[in-house]
Amino acid sequence: MSTRRHFALGLLATTLSAGAALPVLAQPAPVTLLNVSYDPTRELYVEYNAAFIKHWKAKTGQDVTIRQSHGGSGRQARSIIDGLEADVATLALAGDTDALHTNGGWIPKDWQKRLPHNSTPYTSTIVLVVRAGNPKNIKDWDDLIRPDVKVITPNPKTSGGARWNYLAAWEFAKRKYGGDAKAQEFVKKLYENVPVLDTGARGSSVTFAQRNQGDVFLSWENEAYLLEKEFGSKVDFIYPSLSILAEPAVTVVDRNVDRKGTRAVAQAYLEYLYTEEAQDIIGKHFYRPRSERAQAKYAKQLPKLNLFTIDEAFGGWDQAAKAHFVDGGTFDQIYIRAK
Repeated sequence: MSTRRHFALGLLATTLSAGAALPVLAQPAPVTLLNVSYDPTRELYVEYNAAFIKHWKAKTGQDVTIRQSHGGSGRQARSIIDGLEADVATLALAGDTDALHTNGGWIPKDWQKRLPHNSTPYTSTIVLVVRAGNPKNIKDWDDLIRPDVKVITPNPKTSGGARWNYLAAWEFAKRKYGGDAKAQEFVKKLYENVPVLDTGARGSSVTFAQRNQGDVFLSWENEAYLLEKEFGSKVDFIYPSLSILAEPAVTVVDRNVDRKGTRAVAQAYLEYLYTEEAQDIIGKHFYRPRSERAQAKYAKQLPKLNLFTIDEAFGGWDQAAKAHFVDGGTFDQIYIRAK
């Protein structure tokens, strides 16, 4: 064999050996998601995000950074419509999420069909937070219209939680006193007792617990537990005789994820909310999980209640919004007169 032949074979062997020893493994590029949510979910998503990042890294090898944005739910929806680059929206109510479809087609009309339970992986309700020892002896919704009681609640024009508060009070009065006219009169009296309307639930929480305004705070159940943990010697809370089943909704923001190339991770981020690990985190943070296992685990802190749904009482969010929360709707009429 010629020297040239030996050289060629040796070069080939060296090349094959080097190729076998140095395989090229493509690593997925890091990705950043923005979760635009409502006020009281901060603590929930801090822990949930850490769990999802760990899960996704183990499954795919991809690094994920998740940023959070919080505020009044209606205002957060408006921010997305105005260009905030949310990958996912985890807002306080389906009505705010629907606005992402009707104002710019950011999501499809049938967005609620994409995940279980109409895209609501957890629920909550509205409770009455009072001063420690309940000095005003507040027991139910009808105590909130007494002249000696000041009520803290956010503005339903900007806050999803405030809309749940308003509708819970309305339905209580409608059932107790008979009809919408009586309910409107009741809610008007309630808002006459509201000294300030913050833009979101967390702002109202600060007003009540830190600035010591008001005698009762209309609160998300989970927010009430957080206040009890932080200000246990200063506050108590009461479950009213009737309240509303609050169903915060989640969705991928299609126009953004398709432009940014983050759909797969964003979709997985929302789907993971339904896993047992995530449902346990949800219960731990005082939201009501969908999983039967998590429900059983947290049954003592999240008791069964007399709750009605938005569909049962108001025909869904679209009808409720048109009747009560549009410009010139019942809330505007009530609040203008109440002021």
